[in-house]
Amino acid sequence: MLNRLCDLAREVAAREVMPRFLNVASGRKQDGSLFTEADLSSQAALVKALPELAPHPVLGEEMTTHEQLDLLNHHRDGLWVVDPIDGTTNFVHGLPFFAISIALMREGKSVLGVVYMPVTDECFSAAAGHGAWLNGKPLPLTSPDIVSGDGIALVDTKYLTGRLPARVVTVAPFSSHRNFGASTVDWCYLAAGKVDMMLHGSQKLWDYAAGALIAEEAGCSLATFHHDNYWEDVQMQRSVIAARTPELFAPWLHWVRSNL
Repeated sequence: MLNRLCDLAREVAAREVMPRFLNVASGRKQDGSLFTEADLSSQAALVKALPELAPHPVLGEEMTTHEQLDLLNHHRDGLWVVDPIDGTTNFVHGLPFFAISIALMREGKSVLGVVYMPVTDECFSAAAGHGAWLNGKPLPLTSPDIVSGDGIALVDTKYLTGRLPARVVTVAPFSSHRNFGASTVDWCYLAAGKVDMMLHGSQKLWDYAAGALIAEEAGCSLATFHHDNYWEDVQMQRSVIAARTPELFAPWLHWVRSNL
C-alpha cells in the first residue's frame, strides 16, 4: 500500500503541481493563508484516487471547516487526510520546501503516512508498527550523537504564546533553529535525523497526520503542550514538542513546558 501511495503522490505532483510551479496565480482564504489552482487540482485528484486504494472518504485542507468536521466526526473507522500542497507560500515564491501529504487515520491515529517533496523527489513513508522510510531506505538516515544544548531545532514561532516567543530565540537549549515553512517537511526532516528537535504552537490535522506518524515510526518522541501522549490531544489542531531521541526529548519537553 505504501508503494502505491508514493506512486500516487508522484503522479499527482507531476500532473497537477509541478507544471504550475512558478507559473500560477494565488489567492487568499478567509484565514489569510495562500491557495492556488494547484492546491485545488491536487486535492481533487487525491479525492478521486484514494478511495480506490482503500474505501474511505477524503478530508482535505481546501474543504470547508463544516465539511472537515463532518468527516472527522463520522468516519473514525477510516479517513484519508490530505494536504494537497503543504507549504503553498513556498510553492508560490519558488522555494523548494513544499510537499503533498497523505495519511490514513483510524480512531484518531494515523496508520499510514506519505509525504512527497516533488522538487527533491523525496518520498517519506511510514506504516504504524512497521517503521519509516525515505525512498525505500529506513529512517533515520543518521545515528544520533547530539547532546542536549547542541542540536538544531525546527521552531515555528507563529502560534507560540506567553514567554516562549522571546525565550526560544534567546535562552533555548539548542545551538540554532530553522523554520522551513511547511510542517510536513519539518516532521520528515526530524524523522530523517537532519534536525534534532521541533516546536510548533499549533498545527492543523493535515499538517501532522502523515508527518507525525513518520517521525514516530523513525524513533522520535512526541508530545503536545498539555498531553504526554501526542495522539490524545485535540484532533483538529494541536501543538508539537518533539525530538529525535528520548535523551534529547526529556530536557526539551521540560524546558518548553517550564516556559509556557
